[in-house]
Amino acid sequence: MATFSFGEDHALRSALLDFVVGTFPDITSLQYAINGKRNDTLFDQDIITHYGKGFITEQLGSLKFKISPKSFFQTNTAQGLRLYEITKEMAQLTGEETVYDLYTGTGSIALFLADRAKQVIGVEEIDDAIEDARYNAALNSIEHCEFYTADVKKWLQSQQAPRPDMVVLDPPRAGLHADVIPAIVALAPRRIVYVSCNPATQARDIALFAPHYQLVSMRGVDMFPHTYHIENVACLELS
Repeated sequence: MATFSFGEDHALRSALLDFVVGTFPDITSLQYAINGKRNDTLFDQDIITHYGKGFITEQLGSLKFKISPKSFFQTNTAQGLRLYEITKEMAQLTGEETVYDLYTGTGSIALFLADRAKQVIGVEEIDDAIEDARYNAALNSIEHCEFYTADVKKWLQSQQAPRPDMVVLDPPRAGLHADVIPAIVALAPRRIVYVSCNPATQARDIALFAPHYQLVSMRGVDMFPHTYHIENVACLELS
């Protein structure tokens, strides 16, 4: 799947996109956006399908996932599976827990943990991603996951869901908003598993949890070989 962003529409747009499809036959879905802002943010833009179904399907373990252009998903699926296996291992679920998966994206971590949880609640501010998450729950016949489109900070401050026994965090590279950490601390989950693509902001956030939570384990996953980028998973337990 590939998505092109154009600063303005042009008579040669279709010819260019047709050339891309013809030149790269492995592309199964090609979209574009006319982004008058001329920046790299497409979440507030209309995505138009030029070729294919407008989404792709990936598989992690026994689970299948529909992925739309605005949805986040791990690009290295082999290591993505390993990342989620480590997350599940650190979660230490018994089947009796309520789990929050914050910044859930397409619901991939939430659904991966669902077979060992009583209830999983995923929160993500991108509506297209939440639509995919709900579709993916139905696709995999998982009925005890709920997904909400909301800003994580605001949702934590106003939500009426059951208190979590465990929280999974997988935020953007900027890490957690300063108001998210005290909102989680107020809920007092026994365990937090923090998945990060930026160990620097993760370390900053873990330090802010430190008065209430102890860092008990940490493991890195090489998601992008031959680069310095890694995913890092940290497990925190209530002091």
